[in-house]
Amino acid sequence: MPYRVTAFAALFTSLALIAPAGAQETPKGFACTFARGASQAYTKGRYRSRPAKVLKMEIGAIDLDGQRADLVTADGKGTLRIVRALGANHFLEVVAEGYLNITTVYQLDAKRNAYPAVHSRHFGLFGEPLIAQYTGTCTAK
Repeated sequence: MPYRVTAFAALFTSLALIAPAGAQETPKGFACTFARGASQAYTKGRYRSRPAKVLKMEIGAIDLDGQRADLVTADGKGTLRIVRALGANHFLEVVAEGYLNITTVYQLDAKRNAYPAVHSRHFGLFGEPLIAQYTGTCTAK
């Protein structure tokens, strides 16, 4: 009998370590600021880089089980899909033209009381790629 209890405890502990971030660990919303980044445009056969402007957004009504959340920016409101990962959650926005924006929010950095995050935009205009990537942090709302 002790072997079964020990084996069960080991299995339970292993599963807890590999499970995606649970609902108790994730706030129902984030306020995110991405102060650093760069964007690139592909024109005339090559990529041209420029610094990206500061980007702010809110992610709200996070429903990990339903894999959805709301996005609020200065331009309006949208719907996000969620892909859960070990130590992070990916928030995907499919914009009207079919392009993709991805925001990944990692586990809490307890020393800074903030969640490290990255935001990537995969866009195009008149058949030419426009790409941007930002780094920053999110705070719980």
